Amino acid sequence: MSQKIKMPERDPQIRKRDFNQVNTGYTHDEMLAEAKRCLQCKNPMCSKGCPVEVDIPIFIKYLSENNPKEAIKILNQKSSLPAVCGRVCPQESQCEKSCVLGRNGESVSIGNLERYAADMIVEDNDNNTVIEKNNIKVAIVGSGPAGLTCGGDLLKMGYDVTVYESLHDTGGVLRYGIPEFRLPKKILDIEVNKLKNLGMKIVLNTLIGRTKTVQELFDEDYKAVFIAVGAGLPVFPMVPGENLNHIYCSNEFLVRVNLMRSFDFPNFDTPVYKGKNVVVVGGGNTAIDSARTAMRLSAESVKLVYRRSENEMPARKEEQRHAKEEGIEFVTLTNPVKFIGDEKKFVQSVECVKMELGKPDESGRRCSKEVEGSSYLIEADMVILALGLHPNPILSSLTKGLNTNTKGYIIIDDNFMTSMPGIFAGGDIVGGDTVIEAMGMGKKAARAMDKYLKNPSKYT
Repeated sequence: MSQKIKMPERDPQIRKRDFNQVNTGYTHDEMLAEAKRCLQCKNPMCSKGCPVEVDIPIFIKYLSENNPKEAIKILNQKSSLPAVCGRVCPQESQCEKSCVLGRNGESVSIGNLERYAADMIVEDNDNNTVIEKNNIKVAIVGSGPAGLTCGGDLLKMGYDVTVYESLHDTGGVLRYGIPEFRLPKKILDIEVNKLKNLGMKIVLNTLIGRTKTVQELFDEDYKAVFIAVGAGLPVFPMVPGENLNHIYCSNEFLVRVNLMRSFDFPNFDTPVYKGKNVVVVGGGNTAIDSARTAMRLSAESVKLVYRRSENEMPARKEEQRHAKEEGIEFVTLTNPVKFIGDEKKFVQSVECVKMELGKPDESGRRCSKEVEGSSYLIEADMVILALGLHPNPILSSLTKGLNTNTKGYIIIDDNFMTSMPGIFAGGDIVGGDTVIEAMGMGKKAARAMDKYLKNPSKYT
């Protein structure tokens, strides 16, 4: 059985000091060799493992025949963001996990092949589809992965789609949360421009709930609204000293670096502190992204502090490997209990305790408990807290009749409709977790909205 063609990667000692892509992409010959590994199963389990329902064997078949333009068309039928998915989707736990070849060897590198095909969009000028319009207006609130996917699918169904974004650029977490070395913003811009060319209208700097209410959208003749505002409130550990200077939540840190491009000095002069001894608290993809970003901002030492073991880390294994190669130190089974500052209230050390694993909790991961008498200090002039995010409450709190649960997530039914007829929701604001999960929600919501718009009286 042939071995998987590995994606070429840049030297860790070089890449850890710049924001260029880590994975350089398949060459033409590497793409062909990997595509020809696909068995073209009659009952493709890989497609069933794809949240956005891409016809994986067919697009790979076209690649194996050296026909990337047809492969792109297959991808575009189901995915509004294939170049994004090819880079950041956890294929190893989705489509590739279901690949037949993976049972006794290595699965096909579906994500790397998707990236290759999608990157050909740059050279593809005849892939615009003529869509018959139905002149029904639909509003999308939020231009992250859920919003863009839902809007893209509704466009292809003939709807007049307008996306409202509170920030000064599109993409949501794709732009402000994922670093340039994993997802170049020029790639995201290409994907967004593709949707614009299909007819998507995008209104920036508009915070729905304050700048304009949901009711005002309906007053402007929008017949349905999809809410995909994400989760923007950081989770704090609630320990002494967390308000010291140079302690950042990951959201703030990554927004400054990614969206406001503080790494591109002097072209952009967004202020961001560049720590020498950095501690990042957390074990997810955002924690890994924050640690690797801090290293690229000239840190001498970056420690990733996580309360469980590496086996329980939710971050992608590839990203963990990349981080270690770049010199990030993993300090596992460790938890911060206090942040200590100097006389000017700048953080100078983190008091930590050792942890030990217990029985699995509701997430399936083993819970951790403190080892008595294990307290010690880690030197740090900068701390980044990557402990997750709470739902953004602005829109829901300002929209009367829009029900949320005790954690602040918008409540939806099996059709992604909220407590208000004609208003749907998906992504992080309803409890989604990953980019691809948000995209899957956006796709399913678009189908539900289409059914609603064809017979709205059925839902009243």
